[in-house]
Amino acid sequence: MSRTVAASAETIFALIADPSRQPEWDGNDNLAVAESGQRVRGVGDVFVMTLTQGQNRENHVVEFTEGRRIAWRPSEPGKPQPGHLWRWVLEPIDGSNTRVTHVYDWTELTDEKRLPKAAATTPDMLSGSLDRLAALAEAGS
Repeated sequence: MSRTVAASAETIFALIADPSRQPEWDGNDNLAVAESGQRVRGVGDVFVMTLTQGQNRENHVVEFTEGRRIAWRPSEPGKPQPGHLWRWVLEPIDGSNTRVTHVYDWTELTDEKRLPKAAATTPDMLSGSLDRLAALAEAGS
């Protein structure tokens, strides 16, 4: 899912790479809170997010280019990653417009109990995240 956002890649990336901001733009309404101070800086970083139902998730960063790309694989704390991936790619169009692509890839998901929820993650949910992120970025948040 992609769209153009009327904000710089740096502004948008700051909202994505700071887990404490993610619940503000989560189109799945699945994220409750993340402690501040977990700003992602590179591959290998792990940030912890509390879901709306109270469970914690460790998010293992597997792709990272500052201001351009970030992807993570969630898992239960201390457990193997079951194989799904969240990815954001930012392509500057000019100084104040950015093409933003949001991907949920569950093609490598190995945990069968998670398959129904993965299949229920619709393009509308991805679009909802993009729209909320765009609103925050365009407002200069």
